[in-house]
Amino acid sequence: MFPTVRCSFSGPLRQITPADRYVVLLDVVPVDNRRYRYAYHRSAWLVAGKADPPPPARLYAHPDTPIGADALRKQVISFEKVKLTNNELDKNGQIVLNSMHRYQPRIHLVRLGPGQNIPITPKELAEVDHKTYVFPETIFTAVTAYQNQLITKLKIDSNPFAKGFRDSSRLSDFDR
Repeated sequence: MFPTVRCSFSGPLRQITPADRYVVLLDVVPVDNRRYRYAYHRSAWLVAGKADPPPPARLYAHPDTPIGADALRKQVISFEKVKLTNNELDKNGQIVLNSMHRYQPRIHLVRLGPGQNIPITPKELAEVDHKTYVFPETIFTAVTAYQNQLITKLKIDSNPFAKGFRDSSRLSDFDR
């Protein structure tokens, strides 16, 4: 996912026993039940109809977690390895989204007691001690292709996952 979602935690974290660990999860949920299209002449997103059926909800567990409360407070959690797809048949744990729909990333901080497993579905998440954080400024519209060449270039130049699209003739001697 680009740009990358990053977060940090501070303040008191409830730790019942020294064996308790925290896991940080990310999911991406629909903002509404609409499909959108981009109107270039207006430079705006417009409602284009009713949303497609939502793909199955998935939780992405940050690979550095579970960790203790002290370690969690000391580091920035970066979801730079999260990948998004529009392929509902994906078996690689990627988050599945519908193109041209609006989404909201959510961060879930889960306290795992001794013997508890990391939740892998929203139903399992509801059964554990957790707190959910939502940042309205992270709402985005999922797209599969950019029509504006400047936006395409910006994404290719800035997105670490777009290395294969970079034109090697644009690279300096140092970059090569």
